[in-house]
Amino acid sequence: MQYLHTMVRVADLEASLDFYCNKLGLVETRRYDSEKGRFTLVFLAAPDDVERAKESKAPLVELTYNWDPEAYTGGRNFGHLAYRVENIYEACRKLMDGGVTINRPPRDGHMAFVRSPDGISIELLQDGDSLPPQEPWASMENTGTW
Repeated sequence: MQYLHTMVRVADLEASLDFYCNKLGLVETRRYDSEKGRFTLVFLAAPDDVERAKESKAPLVELTYNWDPEAYTGGRNFGHLAYRVENIYEACRKLMDGGVTINRPPRDGHMAFVRSPDGISIELLQDGDSLPPQEPWASMENTGTW
């Protein structure tokens, strides 16, 4: 058995690509438009997984954009996507500077949560040992849910 991808339906493809690629740092590896099915699939990989994803088509996040508008409501049955980052503080600063709310700040120097434009929870985990606590993160309160 091999993990392939997680599919997430998105209401606004451009806003989602801005979040996942420009702010979170994922890389688009391929795209498929279905005129007949009226949908677009965009496959994204973490930067360190790009070559592997291009060769084996895994591990990926698949953004599914249905051309006919639909309302999506999230459920607690879907937990989150998780990514390991080189520096949790730098990753959160980049997201925050891009207008993304840090729902669970990395107070412990190890873990943070943000949400995509469609409300998908994203967990960020520090690679290796936790970084020493530092401001503004150490005293930052949670915002919303994750």
